[in-house]
Parts: sequence; C-alpha cells; structure tokens
Amino acid sequence: MTTKSALLEQGHWLTVRDCKRVLIVAHTVTFAQRLREVFDLLAADLRLQLVFTAPPHAFGAGVTAFLEGLGITTVPWEDALCTEFDLAVVAGSRGTHKLQAPVVRISHGAGHIKLMTDTSSLAPGEPRPPGMLSRRHLLHEGQVVPAAIVYGHARDVEELALFCPEALSVAEVVGDPCVDRITAGMTRRDHYRRALGIEPGERLLVVTSTWGPTSTFGRLDALLPHLLGQLPGPGYRVAMLLHPNVYAGHGTWQVRSWLAACRGRGIAVVPPTADWQAPLIAADWIIGDHGSLTSYGTLTAAAILLTAGPRREVSASSPAAMLAAAAPVISPGYELTGQLEYAARLHQPGQYAQVAALLSSVPGEFHQRMRSVLYRVLGLGEPACPPDVAPPPLPPPLRRWEIPADSGVPL
Repeated sequence: MTTKSALLEQGHWLTVRDCKRVLIVAHTVTFAQRLREVFDLLAADLRLQLVFTAPPHAFGAGVTAFLEGLGITTVPWEDALCTEFDLAVVAGSRGTHKLQAPVVRISHGAGHIKLMTDTSSLAPGEPRPPGMLSRRHLLHEGQVVPAAIVYGHARDVEELALFCPEALSVAEVVGDPCVDRITAGMTRRDHYRRALGIEPGERLLVVTSTWGPTSTFGRLDALLPHLLGQLPGPGYRVAMLLHPNVYAGHGTWQVRSWLAACRGRGIAVVPPTADWQAPLIAADWIIGDHGSLTSYGTLTAAAILLTAGPRREVSASSPAAMLAAAAPVISPGYELTGQLEYAARLHQPGQYAQVAALLSSVPGEFHQRMRSVLYRVLGLGEPACPPDVAPPPLPPPLRRWEIPADSGVPL
C-alpha cells in the first residue's frame, strides 16, 4: 500500500491549511513551459495550494526534470486522478476527462498551426481542423471537457465555431504570453546580445525547428552542410533552438550525436528547457520552419528565412501559413551567406506586422485576462495588485551551449 503525498491528503500534515487546491497537469516540457505563465499567476496567493503532475505521454521525457529544476515536486498521475481539486490547468487533452476538477485549458503555440493527422473520426468530405480545435481534443463522449478554453486570438474562436461549436460557450480570448514577454523584452535586445556574448560587429543567426519529418531538424542534412561549410566564420554566431519534442522523441544523447559534426564549430545548441525568447530577440537572422518559434520571430528585429515546409499539414489561416506566403525561402543550391545578406537587405521594420497581429488579438493583456479566468473558475476575488509581466531573463553566454571540440561523448 502506497502513501499519498501530504499535498493530496490535505490533512494535519500541512502547515498552511484551508487552501483551495489547483492541479497543474504538465504532459510535456512544451506544455510545462506554457503552463508556467499560468501557474506563476497563482503562486504567491496564500489561499491556494498548487499541486503538479506529469501524466504519461509519448513526448513526456524530461518534463519531471524540468519541473524539479524549478523546485517543483510532482505527484503520481494515478493519485491525482482519484483526488478532488478546485481547479485543474492543462495544455493538452490526454486523460483530462478523468480529472475530478473544473478544467481550464490553454493553447501552447503560435496560433493553431498543424492540422489533425488522424482523420478517421471525420465524415467524408469534412475539412481537417487544426488538432487543438477539433472535437476529438475538446469533447469526451459528446460532452465538452473544459470549463474554460483560452485562446490567443479572436480568429481562433471563429474557427472553433466551424469545427467544434459545442465548445463556444466556454471559449475565452486572453492573448498570448509569449507575445507579451517578447514585446516587453525588445527594449532589452542589446542586453540580451551582450549576455549571449555577441561582440560588437558580430551577427547572430538563430536556427529554429519544430518536430516531425518536415521540420528543419528533420531535413537537417540539407541545411547543416551550409552551416558547417560557411558558418560560423568571422562576424557570425549560430544558435539552434530545437523543439523539446525532438529531444523527447529521440533522446538527448541521440540528438547530440547527430550534431557531432558541430563539435568545435562554435554552434550553440540551446537546451530544450532553456528560455528561448532571449536568443530569438537577440537574433539578426532567423532560419526556421512552420513551427511556432519562427512565427514569434516576426515580433523581433530579425530578418526571417524559411526552410521548405509542408503546405498540406499547416492550417491555411495560421500565422505560419501567412508567413510562408511572404518570407524568402532558403535554397540549398546557393551560398548561404549570400542568401542571408539578401534577406537582410530586403528586411524592413514591421515587414511581417500582419503575421504578428495574428498571434494575439489583445496584445499586452494575457496575464490580466488569464488571471481573471482562473479566479472566476475558483470562485475567488483576484489579488489587489496587477500581475507581473517581466521581460525574458538574461541568458547565459552562447559558449556554454556550444559542443566542444574535445567532446568524445555528446553533452
């Protein structure tokens, strides 16, 4: 017989009692990173006790370690399922219909990019919805699971009306936390560059990749020779931002092994648990795919170049699709440095303002709106102070993340 955590028993073991209990459900590192923007809004309230759990997930590797790095101890998923909570906050749908709590669900990327891959539940001729807007992810046995679903843009709710109108009554537009953090951090761009070790006269190229076979990393055999053969060189620094699912799917050792050719070449591979926003803000160029980070790059001063993407897998109304119709595309047949300089000459401030506007229809308001939703579901008054919206923290220098030349085993 196992003993439940004192957090779940809520008995005489606890020092601060009579708290409402909030369950944070972090399936993956990606979900946990987005949920951090939510649970930080609740963390200082002595009326609340936050409890964390990491359910089984195909890309769940690393999530417990990420939370432990924040000083958070998780409780077993099986114990969380048989415990009542006053609120559960989730970014994914798997298993959440089993929770004994009103559920608030938050989106976890730059709009709803990827279309649903499993079409077996669709009627003949029925259009493929973005996965996170589909009945499959929002309903269980015909009933809406969440008590509230929060979206970044009013356009998301318009699409919800097409694909899952049953959920309209619980839909809320709160904005996007990454939009607000990046915007707040743009005034500190020079500070981020100095912290990263970018010297005067040097320029930073950031390579971003989502996960899956059509991602930048999935086609790295076409891009990596360009990076190794022509960059980094005098005046160039390179950082790679890979989706945490790349590491969770293949393992950190394997990913580092595949990047062994980068040893001693000055290419920084940013860990999946690191804050990615500061390097993105600091970039002079971003080479990316259809993933969220490339779309978030439209908020920065960087010139953007795209790798070839999967048109049939991307929602036509997403920021990624609009960006793909406007940004220049990398060609393996031409010198990389020439393409970078060409993109820099073409780049103008606000060039992708229309794409950036699709990320949030209420920029600057995420934290206040999100907090209001949470406290409404909890049945509590909000704290008598505005929520903090701090810019991204200063990053460590890029050299900490470079793969050293004498590394016999990938870091």
